[in-house]
Amino acid sequence: MKISEIKDILAQEEVSEERLAEFMSDERKGVQKLVQSYMKRLEKDTKEHLRVEALYDTENRFYQKNIYAVAGVDEVGRGPLAGPVTVAAVILPPHWFCRGLNDSKKVTPQHREEIAEKIKKEAVAYSIVSLPPEEIDALNIYGATLTAMYRAIETLKVKAEAVIVDAMPLHLPIPVESMIHGDARSASVAAASIIAKVHRDHIMDQYDKEYPGYGFASNKGYGTAEHIEAIHRLGITPIHRKSFEPVKSMVMKSLVE
Repeated sequence: MKISEIKDILAQEEVSEERLAEFMSDERKGVQKLVQSYMKRLEKDTKEHLRVEALYDTENRFYQKNIYAVAGVDEVGRGPLAGPVTVAAVILPPHWFCRGLNDSKKVTPQHREEIAEKIKKEAVAYSIVSLPPEEIDALNIYGATLTAMYRAIETLKVKAEAVIVDAMPLHLPIPVESMIHGDARSASVAAASIIAKVHRDHIMDQYDKEYPGYGFASNKGYGTAEHIEAIHRLGITPIHRKSFEPVKSMVMKSLVE
């Protein structure tokens, strides 16, 4: 068999034990290099499968009780000066594998986009809820986040039988597990963190076009030096949170002038 043909076979997801044994006994240096490369990839893939499977420790406790519709819930956008707070709820198939699944902050933007599409395509159910700045100002950010979480759970097309949430105290008639750093410890919460992040980032990218000069595409509404300087230079936009400083003080100042 030609080395190029062996290379194509070893590039596949799975190679039979018989084939692998055949290639390992091939004394050609080019073949041995391909086998070594394949074995390293196999080791790396195995470690990744084990890492992702470990994220199901909390879900497993529910699975063992025949509770499979476990919704992971997470938010993004509590701290920014502008834009919505966004919450996602995701029910994954038990032990669903996705390479790179993790806390959204630990995943590159491009990979987040890819994982988000895979989640939306293969999840049992998912929902995304964004509350605009005016609701955040009316409810305060904590109340707005809770409200968005309840709405996200309620709007799942498959009714959740249990919920794992990232560090928020939800009161529901079903079991709730509130976990600090849940987005790094639970597969379902990690999935929710990723699709919430991607969804909100897309919103802020659009706002960047509507309100140029604030850098919303890069700062996503957070209070960077560039953003603060732009507020003083260009003024407050309709998507700024009036209850957040320094926007709040600027609004109060304009009222008394």
